[in-house]
Amino acid sequence: MKIFIVCLLLASTSFASAEEAKYTASTPAGPVVKNFIGILLDDSVDFIRWKLTLQTDSYTLECSYGISKPNTNGFINGGTTVSLAGKLIKSRKYYQLEYNNKHLKLFVLNNDLLHIVDANDTLLVGNGGWSYTLNTITPQTTADNNFTAIEILPKDSAVFDGRTPCGIPGYIPAGKLCYKIKWRITMYGAASNQPGTWRTIRGKSGKYKIIQNKNGQSIYELNDHDGTALLYLVRPSNNILLFTNAEGQLLTGNEDFSYTLNRIR
Repeated sequence: MKIFIVCLLLASTSFASAEEAKYTASTPAGPVVKNFIGILLDDSVDFIRWKLTLQTDSYTLECSYGISKPNTNGFINGGTTVSLAGKLIKSRKYYQLEYNNKHLKLFVLNNDLLHIVDANDTLLVGNGGWSYTLNTITPQTTADNNFTAIEILPKDSAVFDGRTPCGIPGYIPAGKLCYKIKWRITMYGAASNQPGTWRTIRGKSGKYKIIQNKNGQSIYELNDHDGTALLYLVRPSNNILLFTNAEGQLLTGNEDFSYTLNRIR
């Protein structure tokens, strides 16, 4: 009996100390995620809400999906919820979830943010409503990112859409004036070593330039016409922009929105 009690205590201690990380997000319902979760490709689904828990070599995942209910952050008739669990394969840059001979791969942007990729390891591009970035529920706010930022200056123009929480440092205080921000940022081309121009659907505009954060990573600084810095963005791939603070630290979103913009043209 004494031996049995000791074993129980050891097992309990081991489980409690297991490495665990939790992420959440709302993403589009593209073919890559539909196939993994088990949603028919022709099912009408607006978005998927994720609750992902990662341990050392396993994961649990709860996904709710359906048609979005107007003027809410939920689903019509509550949506459908599924739960999955399986093997987790970790590497420095990727986490791979395995389930029923299928897998889903996520790129590790940093310790706070994961982004779903396709079969070619390309970051999935979302839409004007949701992105494919998953957010930790316990942000560390670090500038140590796991990618090399792209320094592309558009030859003509590039348009990025998305919805984010309101907490944009120096732009709108978190939770005070709004619930979300709807974005469309157009970045116009620039000559070599010259600032480009930008504008948003909110009537903001100005010039942008590429600067370096304290870790030497290239970020876009978007300035007002008087030169005041308004926004900071980093580009992990050609079709994705991520919001940062002035130090180049990526911003962490919530279960409804990520600080990610998706290129639409």
